[in-house]
Amino acid sequence: MTLPYSLADLRTVVLTIDMHRGHLDQAVATMPVTPETGEQLIATHADMLAKLRGLDVPVVHALTSYRNVAEISGNRWWSAVAGTTATRARVLEHQLEDGPGVEIMPEVIAGGDFGISTKKRYDCLSATDHEHLLRSLGAAALLLTGINTNSCVLATAVGANIRDYATIVVSDCVGTMDQTLHQSALDIVDAAFGWTMTSTEVVSALSASTSDVPA
Repeated sequence: MTLPYSLADLRTVVLTIDMHRGHLDQAVATMPVTPETGEQLIATHADMLAKLRGLDVPVVHALTSYRNVAEISGNRWWSAVAGTTATRARVLEHQLEDGPGVEIMPEVIAGGDFGISTKKRYDCLSATDHEHLLRSLGAAALLLTGINTNSCVLATAVGANIRDYATIVVSDCVGTMDQTLHQSALDIVDAAFGWTMTSTEVVSALSASTSDVPA
């Protein structure tokens, strides 16, 4: 479905999800995407975010971080699958605050960006101060990017939808460890929770002035 809004007429904020070393730095990642996926995501983020910063679009980075294993294992499903699945075998080690994974990849962060490191579960808007920050920024539309398409990105799209944000998942700026579920997650967003657009389409839409938008 085509977005029925002009993004240029909405206060739009980018929310990157877990673009950290724990997924993207193959040397230290506890739950890595493939090297090819990681390289592509870093490159597309760097390009799109540089352009959007030039258009004064705020960039917020959501970072998962846990004080200890108990904060992770409180999720009964994660505890059940720890050590048993290829992609989440090391979930109880993932993103402990004193580990090397808890750092946004330097290629995607810049001065003036916002960071929130209190994300504990899939939905970025649950039990964090993202909503307070987004309200202070006047956000009406959210551009969601990052990892994983079928878990954190999808859950955040659901959370954003039920909070009445215009929710857009940037299709070439999301990726997943569970590669067979990537497109299915995008289809779910399109069917029930928001829209998907490419980074090129997003930049073009936000570059348009109100006078360029048909009445």
